[in-house]
Amino acid sequence: MNLMKKLKHNMKVDLYNLAGKITGQQELADEVFNVKIKPEVVHEVYIAQMANQREAWADTKGKGEVRGGGKKPWKQKGTGRARHGSTRSPIWKGGGVVFGPKTERNYKAKINVKTRRLAVRMCLSDKAMGKQLLVAENFTFDQPKTKLCQAFIKSMNLIGKKVLFLANGKDELLVRVSKNLPKVTVLPARDVNVLALLSAQVVIADKTGVLELEKVLK
Repeated sequence: MNLMKKLKHNMKVDLYNLAGKITGQQELADEVFNVKIKPEVVHEVYIAQMANQREAWADTKGKGEVRGGGKKPWKQKGTGRARHGSTRSPIWKGGGVVFGPKTERNYKAKINVKTRRLAVRMCLSDKAMGKQLLVAENFTFDQPKTKLCQAFIKSMNLIGKKVLFLANGKDELLVRVSKNLPKVTVLPARDVNVLALLSAQVVIADKTGVLELEKVLK
């Protein structure tokens, strides 16, 4: 009996130019843009990434760090009052703090590289399935002017939405034309992460950016 192999077709999305017109279609690898989504995996990576960005700012002084209190407040016996050795004691006003927050605290959380990449693939798949992943031919604007990037976003009906641009490498021109737009973020495709993807309402990558994503995440 002959076994017929099924041909696997990758997902396809519309391809846009900088005027917001559809010029063709872009194929997306199923291994990156069409994977099964497990919310618990994405949540684990999101929490770890948020923890890794957290810095310990709060700091309190212990009994040995507060100022003053070197002298015994009163003699040990004969006063009728409770005995005290120092006003630095935590039970005194202005004394040291017991078990207070310290800047030495480490909030870092370790996350497996494979798990992190899997979560990124899941987020990209969610964007692709929800029609929130758009692909542009390129990000080569005629001039380094913000109005050109704003016109492109307007042509895509994305005014007022949080947009994440993913380019191949550090695109200086794209950064320059978008830096004054408050809801627009630019990242190299290889640096894309769960937090950035979840924060964006729409993700726009150019063709080379898509190839970079597939190269890094496959």
